[in-house]
Amino acid sequence: MPEIHEVATLTSKGQITLPKSIRQALGVTTGGKVAFDLRHGEVVVTRAETEHEDPAISAFLGLLEAGIRLGRHTQPLPEDLARALLANAGHPVNLDEEIDGEVAL
Repeated sequence: MPEIHEVATLTSKGQITLPKSIRQALGVTTGGKVAFDLRHGEVVVTRAETEHEDPAISAFLGLLEAGIRLGRHTQPLPEDLARALLANAGHPVNLDEEIDGEVAL
C-alpha cells in the first residue's frame, strides 16, 4: 500500500471526512465501513470487513441490537447454559465430522 499523508479537520461533533486518497487506497466507497485501532498512541484506520453478507442475518442482528439497546425482549442466559458455553469455549470443532443420530432441519 502506498504511503500517504493527509490531514483532516475534526468537527465540533468529533467527525472527520476521510480524504479521497485514503478512501481510494482502502477501497472504501459510500456506505463502506472503516475500523479505528489505537496502537501505541497512533490511530490505524483499516477497511472493516463485513461480517454478514446475508440480508436476513443482517436484519436479524439489527433487530437483536435494537432490542438489547432498548432493553426489550432480552434476558440473561440461564446460568447452566452460560456455564456450559464457557466450559466449551475454545474447544476445537470439526465441521466435517459425521453427526450421530437424527437431525431435523
